[in-house]
Amino acid sequence: MSDTLRSPTDSRPAGRVNEIDLLRFVASMLVLLFHYAFRGMAADNMAAMNYPLLAPVFKYGYLGVQLFFLISGFVILMSAAGGSVRGFIVSRLIRLYPAFWAACTVTYLVCILWGGPAYAASFKQYLINMTMISDYLHTPAIDGVYWSLSLEIRFYVLITILLLIRQIHRAEFFLIAWLVATMALEWHPIGKLRFLLISDYATFFIGGATIYLVWSKGMTVRRALMILFSLILGLTQSIKGLDEIRHYYHVDMDPVLTALLVTSFYAILLLVALRKTGALANMKWVTAGALTYPLYLLHQNIGYIIFNHAYPGLNIHLVFWGTIALMLAGAWLIHNLIEKKAAPLLKRILNTGLDTFSQLRPTRR
Repeated sequence: MSDTLRSPTDSRPAGRVNEIDLLRFVASMLVLLFHYAFRGMAADNMAAMNYPLLAPVFKYGYLGVQLFFLISGFVILMSAAGGSVRGFIVSRLIRLYPAFWAACTVTYLVCILWGGPAYAASFKQYLINMTMISDYLHTPAIDGVYWSLSLEIRFYVLITILLLIRQIHRAEFFLIAWLVATMALEWHPIGKLRFLLISDYATFFIGGATIYLVWSKGMTVRRALMILFSLILGLTQSIKGLDEIRHYYHVDMDPVLTALLVTSFYAILLLVALRKTGALANMKWVTAGALTYPLYLLHQNIGYIIFNHAYPGLNIHLVFWGTIALMLAGAWLIHNLIEKKAAPLLKRILNTGLDTFSQLRPTRR
């Protein structure tokens, strides 16, 4: 007997989900405003100024990363749904690397020219960072925001394994097993398994991927329960993590507000999946979505360096909003001058290399 709660067609047509572009941009701005309005001056002496007008609100902006991971779960499972290992890998490489190479290079140059001792970076460190796996090569990141990329890569690896064993059509059962394992590891930690299964943030990838299944195949009792348990685990981890935030930044944090924000992320994405966003679904947010990734990569250390040079000599409002405008302009330039031009070229290079490799492989008799 089917456990379907409503009766959509079994497979809805794939297409661009306009609201996802807007949600990506919102997530990136949450993180940016967390860094600029609060985090830079709150710990580690990273910046000479914060923005007291917005700090009480955007001290919660770090939760934008959780929203990013929810969106990633949705988008990456959508990208992999066609079942092509090659297509998935190529699409991820051309999506990630051109903007990353550009942003990493710009950040490195700004650090060595104006960063001073606080933002020193060696050429060797820069080269290793350009691989995007510096975290796994025990090399400090040139910009602290790169930490989330290592988690994204682990998620891509898990999805790639499903594609390699030709089980992507059974992704729902993998997500259930992953969620159960993550919940078990929350109460009985096993270090290596927690690392492999990204246990600190897995629930958000799982929740987003399950919501994609709702978008593509409809809501079922099983999917509703998966989303509910994913949310419960996400709330548990987010509220538990407030103790570390309080201790590290010496600031009061409201668990109720934290829970409301995390719940709203799930609720909004679920409304998108259920086609309940009204006119918003027909509005184009392509430019906002395109700016998100380069903006995320570019903003933190460069912004702090600008703060350190410009403040208190210049008006705080001018420095704050001017830096945001500069970062948006930089993200626009990276997207239009680098991503748009490099992505087709990199795609051709990768496909040519893969074609050559496949031809060199011995054929089975």
